[in-house]
Amino acid sequence: MVTQRVLNMSEPTPAASAVSTVAEMLHGYSIEINPRDHKAIDSAQNRLEAGTEVFLTWIPGTDPMDTIAPAARLRRAGLVPVPHIGARHVESAQQLSKLVSRLTGEAGIDRVLIIGGDRHKPAGPYDSSLALMQSGILQEAGIARVAVAGFPQGNPHIPEATLMEALPAKIAFARRAGLQISIVTQFSFEAAAVVAWLSRIRAMNVDVPVRVGLAGPSGLITLTRYAVRCGVGTSLRVLTENPAFAKLLVEKGPEPVVRELASALVSRLGTPPLGIAGLHFFVFGGFDKTVDWIDSRRFSSSHPAELRAAS
Repeated sequence: MVTQRVLNMSEPTPAASAVSTVAEMLHGYSIEINPRDHKAIDSAQNRLEAGTEVFLTWIPGTDPMDTIAPAARLRRAGLVPVPHIGARHVESAQQLSKLVSRLTGEAGIDRVLIIGGDRHKPAGPYDSSLALMQSGILQEAGIARVAVAGFPQGNPHIPEATLMEALPAKIAFARRAGLQISIVTQFSFEAAAVVAWLSRIRAMNVDVPVRVGLAGPSGLITLTRYAVRCGVGTSLRVLTENPAFAKLLVEKGPEPVVRELASALVSRLGTPPLGIAGLHFFVFGGFDKTVDWIDSRRFSSSHPAELRAAS
């Protein structure tokens, strides 16, 4: 089992635990930005605490080598860059080898997030994240840690059965290859769906740490657009069928979802842990807006009654 920090729920009083867990969950978060967003890269260096993991997306159609300079800047600032590698976007083994060799050599990274990549036909030899891992190129370049994607509400391009079969296969291979592995989930507006998915994978003996993906504060149109683009169907229905909750998401950002996750952790005291290693933020409304929201609530003890009323 990979040893990483997971949230420890040991407070005796559920009401007090929910508040303290919200505060704890907002520490040690990770965040995801576009490496071409120079303003966000500048802000990250100035605003994030040392050791924060900053995931750098690979936008299809862009040169993956463009990630190297931003990753190096973040590393020099004391942050931990985690570049995305989209398996189906990689054009050749040579391109992959050059990319990861430069990332480890020039940017000093030791970890990446591997995703399948949403495209009908692979650009090169890798049709899945597992196939890319099995190439051995990551290990040869000095990559020691990998994260893979988790989909609590499914993936519109991949059957659910395939997703659930692939996850333990990736973990088993990573362990055989000596790679530390974790999971970062797609964003969701429904804590219940995340908890159900976590319970399901834990029942399958998938015991690696999981970071739960959340959308940073944004407007309703932006949240809806990304939910459609990412195929998060159940969360999209939450936005369209529960106006009060949708309004709350716009006004308070992901706070309602964080509180529901915290409450779920409290209610599971004495049961097998969900293994949530932290939260992972997608900055749909902008990097600074998301960090402003996190900073404003990390030490907040606001009452959850208004959140329950709209849920």
